[in-house]
Amino acid sequence: MTTSSPDPQAASSAVAERLETVRRRIGRACRMAGRDPAGVVLTAVSKTQPDAAIEAALAAGQRVFGENRVQEAQTRWAVRRAAFPDLELRLIGPLQTNKAADAVALFEVIETLDRPKLAEALAAAAEKMGRSPRVLIQVNTGAEPQKAGVLPQDLPDLVGQARGLGLRLEGLMCIPPVDEAAGPHFALLRKLARRHGLEVLSMGMSGDYETAIRFGATHVRVGSALFGERNAPAAPFRG
Repeated sequence: MTTSSPDPQAASSAVAERLETVRRRIGRACRMAGRDPAGVVLTAVSKTQPDAAIEAALAAGQRVFGENRVQEAQTRWAVRRAAFPDLELRLIGPLQTNKAADAVALFEVIETLDRPKLAEALAAAAEKMGRSPRVLIQVNTGAEPQKAGVLPQDLPDLVGQARGLGLRLEGLMCIPPVDEAAGPHFALLRKLARRHGLEVLSMGMSGDYETAIRFGATHVRVGSALFGERNAPAAPFRG
């Protein structure tokens, strides 16, 4: 018995429908929290997704995308940038210092600054290229040893360094532990951001973005709820 390949038109329609559902749920969560839906940006997590899914999201009007790996993002978006000048690419995966220059050249936002050496590499690349992407600091709110992110107690030093280097630091990002309630981690990130005068909070994924909105998320990173399950496992998070 043979199985037919998925109908591209049906797959495109499915992505568009899921995108509309997520946007509707974001709006509802904002209204319940007494917030303006315009204050929450949906980042479509496009890592490992096929070209057809990306094209479907673009056709449906999505313009903000999150990628996990610099090299994969270069391959995926190099040609598409010219066709979509309003595209915003956000790096949401861990970044090695030797890829800092490539990341500065490609991304509008780098969400995963988490250590002093990376801050120095980003600042050097930005100065050399004359291009300065916006930056978020990733906070390891659960103090998980296998996960990237600065520990909360070390955040003040990294904030000070980033600002001293002239990086365009605008906020914080976190990924709560999978086996814990997300709310307390979102609350902690909001508290830390307020303490340091930072307005952007990238928090919340497919399973908890509505909770994140309740705690003040300005950006939510949604992948499987838009595209279905990923075709390959996500890269491990490294400190």
